[in-house]
Amino acid sequence: MTDIVKSKISSDMLLRHLDQGFGDMVKIAADIEQGIIALGGMLHADAEELLIRHGSKQSNVWGANIYPWEQGENRIEYTALINIRPAQDNPSMFIQNAEIRNTIKNLIERLIIGPHEKLV
Repeated sequence: MTDIVKSKISSDMLLRHLDQGFGDMVKIAADIEQGIIALGGMLHADAEELLIRHGSKQSNVWGANIYPWEQGENRIEYTALINIRPAQDNPSMFIQNAEIRNTIKNLIERLIIGPHEKLV
């Protein structure tokens, strides 16, 4: 199951995605231009495809992983196969541009789980 997130989700929704996926981590694709996230799926490409079907440009969509049980720097991992984009100066799975990482972090904290929020 993959959902497009445009406004803050409940912790119950995040827990459902964790239960249906990897248990401790959920994959996302973030459209940094539209400020939305596709949450869930077994591959980042699943979330990326959903966003593109709903009007996102691939060049604006980046993948990451959220580990909601973690805190601080360990909560978000900016690594995904969909991030390999030599034409956009990103030759690896890790998002090398700090501004893009910061935008994704802000989207996750606004829409999925805040920096001081904890799952129960």
